[in-house]
Amino acid sequence: MITYVGKPVNRVDGVAKVTGKAKYAAEYKVPDLVHGWVISSEIAKGTITRIQTDEALQLPGVIQVFTHENRPDLAWFDLSYKDQDAPPGSPFRPLRDAEIKFSGQPIALVVAETLELARYAASLIRVEYEVENHETEFEAHLSRARDPKLGLASLLKPPPPKPRGNFDEAFAAAPVQVSGEYVHSAEHHNPMEMFASTVVYEKNDKLTIYDKTQGAQNSQLYVSQVFGLSFKDVRVISSYIGGAFGSGLRPQYQLFLAVLAARELRRSVRVSLTRQQMFTFGHRPVTIQDIKLGASEDGTITAIRHDAFAETSRFEDYTEIVVNWSGMLYPIPNSKLTYKLVPLDVFTPLDMRAPGGVTGVPALECAIDELAFKLGIDPVELRLKNYTDRDMDADLPYSSKELRECFRQGAERFGWANRNPQPRSTRRGHTLIGWGMATGIWDATQGPARAEAVLTVNGKLRVSSATADIGTGTYTIMTQIAADTLGMPIADVLFKLGDSDMPLAPIEGGSWTAATVGSAVKVACEELGKKLFKMARKMKNSPFARANLDDVLFADAHIRLKSDPSVAVSLREIVDQNGGHAVSETSTSTPNFLKLRKYARSAHSAAFVEVEVDEDFGTVRVTRAVTAVAGGRILNPKTARSQILGGMVWGISKALEEESVLDHQFGRFMNHSLAEYHVPVNADIQNLDVIFVDETDTIVNPLGVKGLGEIGIVAMPAAIANAVFHATGKRIRNLPITLDKLL
Repeated sequence: MITYVGKPVNRVDGVAKVTGKAKYAAEYKVPDLVHGWVISSEIAKGTITRIQTDEALQLPGVIQVFTHENRPDLAWFDLSYKDQDAPPGSPFRPLRDAEIKFSGQPIALVVAETLELARYAASLIRVEYEVENHETEFEAHLSRARDPKLGLASLLKPPPPKPRGNFDEAFAAAPVQVSGEYVHSAEHHNPMEMFASTVVYEKNDKLTIYDKTQGAQNSQLYVSQVFGLSFKDVRVISSYIGGAFGSGLRPQYQLFLAVLAARELRRSVRVSLTRQQMFTFGHRPVTIQDIKLGASEDGTITAIRHDAFAETSRFEDYTEIVVNWSGMLYPIPNSKLTYKLVPLDVFTPLDMRAPGGVTGVPALECAIDELAFKLGIDPVELRLKNYTDRDMDADLPYSSKELRECFRQGAERFGWANRNPQPRSTRRGHTLIGWGMATGIWDATQGPARAEAVLTVNGKLRVSSATADIGTGTYTIMTQIAADTLGMPIADVLFKLGDSDMPLAPIEGGSWTAATVGSAVKVACEELGKKLFKMARKMKNSPFARANLDDVLFADAHIRLKSDPSVAVSLREIVDQNGGHAVSETSTSTPNFLKLRKYARSAHSAAFVEVEVDEDFGTVRVTRAVTAVAGGRILNPKTARSQILGGMVWGISKALEEESVLDHQFGRFMNHSLAEYHVPVNADIQNLDVIFVDETDTIVNPLGVKGLGEIGIVAMPAAIANAVFHATGKRIRNLPITLDKLL
């Protein structure tokens, strides 16, 4: 019997993407389509006193200019604008009034017959403001940091746990102490595909929307609530996404503006954002962390204090899990963790790959490295000395944790045993060589979802769920799961996603889609199999008349007796007996909360990195890296490896390159292009290696899988920073590590 789960199956959507058959939100051809151009505010705070639109409206082909002065009366209540990823607070509502809350805020939409005309008309519009003093400088306002407002978001992003033991006494008594401040700048997602919405206006005021989103049903929910529409009158389609990394978790303002224009004009409208406008919503927030560690002389960590300060907007309290990770990784008896927010005149930050994890874990892992150096203990040995199989914060055992094997296999593959611990001890020509390592951790979660499985009249299997594929391989692994569950050739299985008309699925984020939607696909196919088996038992002269479901298996598109596989009925024969109709089943998968509440569930990793640092110029190059991952069952080694490699590349980017530069005079991000916002290119990436450590987990979910989207990035920044210290003797705690900080 051929099986597909666990095999390196090629991406089933690959051909569509490389041939151009795959269509993205701004690529759909729609009759009578008009185009919108967004006008962004020039100031960061104040009030619009006048908008002059006459000159633009006089141009032939310019249809309308929408502003706060002529927008329709909508549902402006806070709850109407909530979405599945909305933090506590009052969501931003475009064109609501004359108030300016942040630089680049959308203040008008020009609609014209062509995109070029809309853009030109926008340049003719004059806006006058009453300017107020804005506050965007994070460090200057730390004194007014406050606790976050907690809402339903705290269920997924719990606040810091209560203190354990007595940190102050334990730290004061510790013979070995380290402390430091760790900073990282703001970062923007910068996916290749920019945000766009194509709204097709249909008869009876129905809308079909092609949107860039990580959750078609989330966009449907948002549009329905804001515009007071029935769900059945709003269909959102997002079959392909050109990268998102979290930027598509919330509906962005181009969706609101496109729907508003389409409904008012009763025409189909497309609104696309520019690369510069991609810097006007959502980003990884600037964060400052203070960490203190106390340890005994044998390396036992006895005390930790971890305080984090992060930015948020004036109107919402965006939070991340930044300081909680120490209790999940190390059995430290005395712990005090705090997390506070500083509201500023910026747009609300937004989840960005491994939100909070890639902020808090690198700071913690750099502090652990500092402690190892001060103690004179190998960094791997120190982590093994302080190893735990329990989440100390939740006081629960892990459902599985093969982190020791990650350390062992990663170190062996990398050659860690050959490391000279002395900084500046190794050279290669004119460059300093450094080796560093760090630990990674990310939650392994599962949510509820639904899927439909249909055996068609021609014997093909069609499975669907309204999830998304942001490039992670969702199309492929769901196809593999479905094929194996019903014993079908993979060529006869088609998985569809990204349509709000499909069965319910949550937004794709947090590395939970494989577990969440994969479990739903498995259940739906199992239930369809049960239905097909009942039909097979009722067939004339059925060989299964006296058999039970446990007596048969699904293989090679047949139902076969386990005791004698030659006794079989094809699935095509069964569906033929259904009066020419397909056989379908829609099922729901929900986590077993009673079982799961007894365990902590996480994926783990260990990253090992080599860097070259030019002694004269301070330039840093990652020459090789190994990441060993314990991620439960690996559904597809090829797509899984791509996920980890992508995370490693981004870890290099975060450690050495990415930084959104805010000019506080204007309250605006200034390097808002791919020419000036630096990300790695091919020449920056050298030898990257991935190890998947065997890990069996029968508790975490029915598939035994743990998400891999985030775990590949969380350990890399610290491993690189630690390698830079080993190479140079300089401890850089402010990311990105640019040459000016090393010179």
